[in-house]
Amino acid sequence: PDHSIYALPVLYNKLFTSTQPYGDLVIGGIFSFHTYILFTSIFHRTSINFREFKFAQVVMFAINEINKNTNLLPNVKLGYKIYDNCGTVDILRAALALVSGLKEEVNEDNCNKSGTVHAILGHSGSRPTIAFAQIVGRFHIPVISHFATCACLSNRKEYPTFFRTIPSDYYQSRALAKLFKHFGWTWIGALAVENEYGLNGIAAFIQAAQEYGVCIEYSEVFSSSYRPDRLQRIIEIIKHATSKVIMAFMSHREIKLLAKELFRQNITGLQWVGSDAWITDDSLTDSEGHSLLVGSLGFTVSKAKIPGLEEHLRQLHPSQFPDSQKPCSGFESLQTVESKFTDVSELTFTNNVYKSVYAVAHALDNLIKCEEGKGPFSNGICADTKHIQPWQVLQYLNTVNFTTEEGERVYFDSNGDSPARYELVNLQMTNKGTMEGVTIGIYDASLPEIHQFILNNIPVVWGNGLTKVPVSVCSETCLQGTRKVLQKGKPICCYNCIPCPAGEISNLTDAINYITHNDIEGKKTENPESLEFLAYDEILGTLIAFFALLGVCLTMITILVFYAHKETPIVRANNSELSFLLLFSLTLCFLCSLTFIGRPTEWSCMLRHTAFGITFVLCISCVLGKTIVVLMAFRATLPGSNMMKWFGPAQQRLSVLCFTFIQVLICTLWLTINPPFPFNNMLLHKDRIILECNFGSAVGFWAVLGYIGLLAILCFVLAFLGRKLPDNFNEAKFITFSMLIFCAVWITFIPSYVSSPGKFTVAVEIFAILASSYGMLLCIFLPKCYVILFRPEQNTKKHIMGKMSNHDISY
Repeated sequence: PDHSIYALPVLYNKLFTSTQPYGDLVIGGIFSFHTYILFTSIFHRTSINFREFKFAQVVMFAINEINKNTNLLPNVKLGYKIYDNCGTVDILRAALALVSGLKEEVNEDNCNKSGTVHAILGHSGSRPTIAFAQIVGRFHIPVISHFATCACLSNRKEYPTFFRTIPSDYYQSRALAKLFKHFGWTWIGALAVENEYGLNGIAAFIQAAQEYGVCIEYSEVFSSSYRPDRLQRIIEIIKHATSKVIMAFMSHREIKLLAKELFRQNITGLQWVGSDAWITDDSLTDSEGHSLLVGSLGFTVSKAKIPGLEEHLRQLHPSQFPDSQKPCSGFESLQTVESKFTDVSELTFTNNVYKSVYAVAHALDNLIKCEEGKGPFSNGICADTKHIQPWQVLQYLNTVNFTTEEGERVYFDSNGDSPARYELVNLQMTNKGTMEGVTIGIYDASLPEIHQFILNNIPVVWGNGLTKVPVSVCSETCLQGTRKVLQKGKPICCYNCIPCPAGEISNLTDAINYITHNDIEGKKTENPESLEFLAYDEILGTLIAFFALLGVCLTMITILVFYAHKETPIVRANNSELSFLLLFSLTLCFLCSLTFIGRPTEWSCMLRHTAFGITFVLCISCVLGKTIVVLMAFRATLPGSNMMKWFGPAQQRLSVLCFTFIQVLICTLWLTINPPFPFNNMLLHKDRIILECNFGSAVGFWAVLGYIGLLAILCFVLAFLGRKLPDNFNEAKFITFSMLIFCAVWITFIPSYVSSPGKFTVAVEIFAILASSYGMLLCIFLPKCYVILFRPEQNTKKHIMGKMSNHDISY
């Protein structure tokens, strides 16, 4: 029973047919059940190709299935002629036999009826298909291949009657190029079989690969018919190459020869990527050195299932063909045999054969069911269904469009090609010790380019048992701070990494050119994601803007409360004019913090620091004036004191003006000599540019800040001296608290500002502005607003001055 499978192909040595070989319409087929190797001028049969034998059986199965279908070609019987030929010459002879054959039985009804088939299915190879398709095309007979992928066959001028249910190598080549790009393999070797399939396929692949930045270290061709020394030359090239990934556009015969010789010479560490002609070939497991091919990647057509096919294959028996030779006992059976021949769990190219038969059947069905006046021929006429010609079938094949039971849509484009959809397979060893193509992704050329190649979340087995993606590059990636310099006489993938000179940078990996500071302005608009600054539309910027506007609102509410109660003692007690001016300056302090948010510009950089400096000096000048007024007021209550006449309202206004004028003068000098300007900081981070404001003159910035600090310290000292004044009138105590907060904030600001990176430097400065502003607003005005709104009984002159007469004032 283990050898039952080998009894079948003997029945079909050259020509085989069913017991009823002909029908009303005949489909021809050419397959190669036997594999031969050519030595000089002699053919030697080496093995039986069960995949080809299975293809022929699928034709028979599909035709029998169609003949039983009452909806497809009703009252019409299909027949078939199938040839088993190997070698281009014999295949061409078989094709001519299908074109010119006569029916064996001739009568009055069909004495002029030719036995020419209406379509030819096959061949599996591109080279023999090219040979006979061009000749058969002159007779206008359709040729439908399930496996011939050469892109050259899409040339309608050379092959006007050729169709295929497998995608062209043009799409396979582009899919393979995307595969190399995805895994970062930019330095590879390329091998091809020396025929039209290999030469055209590898040429299309190299062109597509170069478009994706992949370089070819070597590109060689050879054939299984080459002398051993030619094969050794290929082995030596592979051995001494630096690339570790090889693209092999060849058949199973060539890849088995390569694997065998590489295995014998113990050459390992290679990652193979194969074309569809060998990547899922069942015979690879039986070859010597097949372990080197484990982990190979390649694209193959989508898998499908054909209901009923397994039963058909298992029922095959030599007794079904009594006219054939009987080299077997007659007791052989396939019912219990488990082999690749009877395995129909995942059909790929076999399904293409099945679709080819049904494509012809649907074309014939459309031809027979044609309605007069709607036909495809001149004046809308239909074909004569009693004398159907191959050229008429050809016309209907161009427009055939149907969906299989599996839901797959079948149609041909203007070049006779099928839709390009592949499965990416990874050759892995099974528990049975055989190699199996495991699907790890898909490629669909009908989708948008960014969605064409999709990988599944399935573990990948890499060549030679590697646990991670192999690396195959000519030169390592140039890091940021360097640029690529091509190596003389080598492809663009080979380069040296040269450090950037002073004053220039490269903020990208594998940069070709340096970027100077003058170039950054143009780069900003090209890549806005790499720019960083504190913006309103981010959370931090939004929160800061919210608290700034909240401070403005609270200040305005305070102004309204004070204005509504401006005649009350608590408002008038300590120069209400300075109070309103202080509230106005606090409003400006809150608003100036908003100038620090947003993309820095020349005007915003000058405005933010000068506005901050002037408004804060104005604010502290008012607080200082109020502090002096408090101290003067209580000094004036001492006997014989006339100090208040030296610091009346006019002197208070003048002091605020003088203090503020000094800051205005400092800011004017700063803006005149060396003003702040927008700056692109490219040194802090390698992956992004920090947009910030450069001080221009650091002396100017620290002079502004130092002057504010000087006034704040002076104000704090004076307020501290007045902290023991009568509680009912003790504004100095609240001023002391506000200045304590102010000084604490700005003292901690300095180290925080220096150490904060990027946009957080700006955030720290804004925080200091808001914190000190809130400190003055709440410490100075909140107690007064509380008395005005919730303790009106305390807002009287008697209450305010009540403790003054009983309080011992001394300094």
